[in-house]
Amino acid sequence: MALHIDYYASLNSPWTHLGAARIEALAAQHGASLRIWPVDFGTIFAGSGGLPLPKRSPQRQAYRLQELARWRDHLGIPIQIQPKHFPAKELPAATCVIAVRETMGDAPAIRLAHRVLKACWEDELDPGDDVVLGRLIGEVGLDGPAVLALGREPRWAEMRAADSEKALARGVFGAPTYVVGDDMFWGQDRLEFVAKRLARG
Repeated sequence: MALHIDYYASLNSPWTHLGAARIEALAAQHGASLRIWPVDFGTIFAGSGGLPLPKRSPQRQAYRLQELARWRDHLGIPIQIQPKHFPAKELPAATCVIAVRETMGDAPAIRLAHRVLKACWEDELDPGDDVVLGRLIGEVGLDGPAVLALGREPRWAEMRAADSEKALARGVFGAPTYVVGDDMFWGQDRLEFVAKRLARG
């Protein structure tokens, strides 16, 4: 059986962004299929005991900023530690990614999701703004107005809600999470273990 990775992502998460190119590269290296699930981590936190960032203690929030700077420097990815447009309104981009995934395939959906993340964390753009989002869609080779219109169809928000509940039932509690077979890996700092799991076949 061919290898497959289920990739649970928050389109607001710097950690998802820091792992984005690396999970794509690992999938390609090992011939694994990769499917992105831009689920609602508000739902997942509520069901798993997690807290959204603004509700975390000051100590945890301060440590997060230190860790982001460390990982930025370690990976050489030029992220903004406190970008202008974080948190962006996530639903419009998420429904567009889901619509692309379901109608055009996994690869263009992943390209779009990763462009959205880069816009927020490197380019100081607001992917929650329809004009910006339409431009990002065009930059990955898709029709901006058409994908925006498709993404507004209620079925995709409904699918995201259902996907979020399924992710929670599967044991997902944080972003990014990568699942290979029965093995779950939470966080871009676990990609070394993802690589070892893929190498086992």
